[in-house]
Amino acid sequence: MKKISSFIVIFLLLASANLYSQKNVNKGNYRSLIQEEIGDLNNDKRNDRIMVEMDIEDETQPSRLQIFLSQPDKKLQLVVSSTKLIEGQYPIRKNGKYSGNNVPDFFIEEGVLRMLTDIDNRKSSYEFRLKQNNFELVKISRVIWDGKETTSHTEIDLIKGTKSEYDRDFGPNKKNIKNTKLKPIKILPKIQDLSFSDLEKY
Repeated sequence: MKKISSFIVIFLLLASANLYSQKNVNKGNYRSLIQEEIGDLNNDKRNDRIMVEMDIEDETQPSRLQIFLSQPDKKLQLVVSSTKLIEGQYPIRKNGKYSGNNVPDFFIEEGVLRMLTDIDNRKSSYEFRLKQNNFELVKISRVIWDGKETTSHTEIDLIKGTKSEYDRDFGPNKKNIKNTKLKPIKILPKIQDLSFSDLEKY
């Protein structure tokens, strides 16, 4: 009887530990394909691939960005894999509620990688250049509409260290420009090191 009781206690402890680990450990089941983009990123006239996948089994529904570059043997090699660049659909900061923001779109245009976001009604475009198998953030442009007749624009060039802000009126089409000199950035941010919150700070 004593042996049976001990067995039951051990079994319950193991079961509770297993349930706890299942709840808190992200297994990374990124099986739901959200976007696949094909194009030449490294200028070798071969197609490279961008994939955005979502883990729908996780409560926060996080997304993973993966970038594959073509190699001389014509095979694709994974050079970037990030799970922090894109905010989950049901983030912790929203206490499990829907964020209201779509998963970003990725495009390949003339060898440049662009990411488009629409977060809290602010549309942003992030431009990354490929350098030594790293995608460095080089330009940011944003626009937000006040709901009436004015849009506020921001253009940031991290290489030049410049920031231009202006408002544009739909009526008389006036343009008021405010130029700002930024602190020089010696090392440009790499896409695999950036989180969605990092991007929102610019």
